[in-house]
Amino acid sequence: MSSPKSNPSSPTSVARRRAVIDALRRGAVPHSGLDLLATGLDRFEAALDAELDAVVSGGAVFKAVRGEYGSGKTFFTRWLGERAKRLGFAVAEIQVSETETPLHKLETVYRRLTERLTTASFPPSALRPIVDAWFYALEEDALAAGATEYELAGEVETLLTARLAEVSRHAPSFATALRGYRAALAEGDEATAAAVLAWLGGQPHVAAAARRSAGVRGDLDHFGALGFLQGLLTVLRDSGHRGLFVVLDEVETLQRVRSDARDKALNALRQLIDEVHSGRFPGLYLVITGTPAFYDGQQGVQRLAPLAQRLATDFTTDPRFDNPRAVQLRLPGFTQDSLVHLGMTIRDLYAAGATAPDRVRTLADDAYVADLARAVGGALGGKVGVAPRLYLKKLVGDVLDRVDQFDDFDPRQDYKLTVSGNELNDVERNAAAGHSADDVELDL
Repeated sequence: MSSPKSNPSSPTSVARRRAVIDALRRGAVPHSGLDLLATGLDRFEAALDAELDAVVSGGAVFKAVRGEYGSGKTFFTRWLGERAKRLGFAVAEIQVSETETPLHKLETVYRRLTERLTTASFPPSALRPIVDAWFYALEEDALAAGATEYELAGEVETLLTARLAEVSRHAPSFATALRGYRAALAEGDEATAAAVLAWLGGQPHVAAAARRSAGVRGDLDHFGALGFLQGLLTVLRDSGHRGLFVVLDEVETLQRVRSDARDKALNALRQLIDEVHSGRFPGLYLVITGTPAFYDGQQGVQRLAPLAQRLATDFTTDPRFDNPRAVQLRLPGFTQDSLVHLGMTIRDLYAAGATAPDRVRTLADDAYVADLARAVGGALGGKVGVAPRLYLKKLVGDVLDRVDQFDDFDPRQDYKLTVSGNELNDVERNAAAGHSADDVELDL
């Protein structure tokens, strides 16, 4: 387990600590500061950092993360995304769902990617500042090569054509749209520029006049999306970013869609893996997450033999000897000891910024933190693996906040754990009822 590594008195540290505590109080996975509470991930660090370095050098990586509900898959991918962002990557996290982001429609996946695109400097959507930075870089390169102000526009056009030559073989409209965006800006037509950029980001129903102005037609389709992803990677690289880290989260939801849509989605996933391994997407680190039932069951990966072959990984050995370089990573989930350890980390992190830090450490001592962990696990049918979210929510919001604010509050005397159905998510509710999410009968 890692512990807070930065100086608690620094302003950045205060902000990061507050962001983590606030998210846990809401029962959410923090979007940043995850290194402050990473537990048991150190065994993955060397291999994953080496893969990120390979992507920086022009490679591409595909990774599948495997874990039961509540095992920390979202935490893991955000933690890895933070590491990527610190290296200069752009990052996008996409929730796969039948209605909002069906995996068999790659044009929709690409659109969600551009909507959720973020960098160390810009929140979602960072598409426009990235494109603007790219044009600025082209201008700087043209000037460095000796172009005069009079020649600049033409030289930028030459560089644009050269940099996107490979992309234009598959998706010529990507470069066409960039030209249209730049032309609209030059004319001071902000509305057209914004519309063209929206089209470049895969948005449907862009005004016909804006599309005509840029010289593009129709909406992005499934096959064009792969070309646009290739173009985005080129723009990112040339605008100073070292790669793109993309997460397709909760891919196991494919098990619940109609069989025809499921088969198309599994084939789209196979296609993505093959394109990554073919070298078409230099600078891409693509991660999917799913449950063991998705990877091993007949309604998931095993339904498509070529996909199962590509994801096959040996998990018959002791988890201690899992290979972090393999295509699939297994998250072991929480044990009682690791849950208590995490609670102590959060308690110490909270105390570092508390009004009454000594009272927090005294009344919420190690023994109490362990007692609360056992109580929450018991309320969820003894299934510790799904307890972290609720446990940390209770620890921060019900215990630590009260200890910090009320001089006479003693959690051993004044607090009794209560768990109501309306504060549980589906997985926790199933655990409390003695079921697991994969026990539910599906209408297939």
